[in-house]
Amino acid sequence: MNLGEAYRAGKRLLDAAGNESPAFDAGCLFQKAFGLDRQQRILRSAAPADREKTAAYLGMARDRAAGRPLQYILGEWPFLGLTLAVGEGVLIPREETELLVRAAARRLKPVRRPEVVDLCSGSGAVALGLASLLPGARVAAAEKYEGALAFLRRNIRETGVPGVTAVKLDVLDPKAAEGFHELDAVVSNPPYVRRGELASLQRDVRREPREALDGGDDGLAFYRAIAAVWLPKLKPGGVAAVEIGEGQAADIRALFSGILEDIRVYQDFNGLDRVVAGRRGKTEPAPDPGKGQSLWN
Repeated sequence: MNLGEAYRAGKRLLDAAGNESPAFDAGCLFQKAFGLDRQQRILRSAAPADREKTAAYLGMARDRAAGRPLQYILGEWPFLGLTLAVGEGVLIPREETELLVRAAARRLKPVRRPEVVDLCSGSGAVALGLASLLPGARVAAAEKYEGALAFLRRNIRETGVPGVTAVKLDVLDPKAAEGFHELDAVVSNPPYVRRGELASLQRDVRREPREALDGGDDGLAFYRAIAAVWLPKLKPGGVAAVEIGEGQAADIRALFSGILEDIRVYQDFNGLDRVVAGRRGKTEPAPDPGKGQSLWN
């Protein structure tokens, strides 16, 4: 079997399974197994295919045909120019989440050394992406679950982006916010799928951790906690930005309107409402720091 035949054998497996992007997925898997990108694969298509690499490639193709997410098989995925480790136990970074990072970065640009908390950080995509766009930022990447924390810590270490610290905490627990005060920004891509809709998600998405998807009965559980517990930790003029699900913009705007002003909704490349962002009113008194001490002090 030559390289071209090996590639086509894997693509046929994906085609037969009804994969939506068999050529793309097969190309990614082929590159992982053989170390050849698309152009190299085409130029060398007549060359003999190494048997062990072919077996590894076809094994990955079978995994993909069975519904395992491509990103988990590859073990990494790009986000805002970074390469992040991913696998079972952590939400896969998505391109639309880059809008959240860019919207927050744009609003924080005038702040010299912003202090930020990223809630439900998962792989660290938002925290690391924001820190990469804002040199000097100090970002607490907050995550509850050990599986995701392992990837978060690894990505902080392997990307080398400075200023990001992993913090284990439960976003829904009011006591978890006691160590934060005078924040320049609160950002989050929280779970926002309605619990009753989890079973109807695409097969690949259902392989991702339920705790990273389940937003409660109406999908708004985490936004209520953000509004009640975390937005009061913003300094006057501080920024809040969250990713949202389809049809949630009005509800989240209403939840945040009691403390934020200049609230805007940003649409993604599909024309869907994807990010809600605003600022804490500058005329309000600074939030009470309580008994907690800033994690950066």
